Amino acid sequence: MRLTVLGRSYCHLCDEMVAEIRRFAAERGAALTVDVVDVDADPALEERFGERVPVLVAGESEICHFRLDRGALAAHLAKDG
Repeated sequence: MRLTVLGRSYCHLCDEMVAEIRRFAAERGAALTVDVVDVDADPALEERFGERVPVLVAGESEICHFRLDRGALAAHLAKDG
């Protein structure tokens, strides 16, 4: 499954979320690909998300923001099978 973290290059919470997603995947043996998109590079994303980063999304579904919500990610993975 492909996940996207919407964040910023200088955001420590963004780095922490990516690392936590990788730990989550390793613990469960899940095949997760994590892309990181810099919201500052896209005016529409910067306007939409502002300071509410990082945001974890899968396609059009927002899973969580600021910190990884392991329960929400597990529920999303279970739903999408």
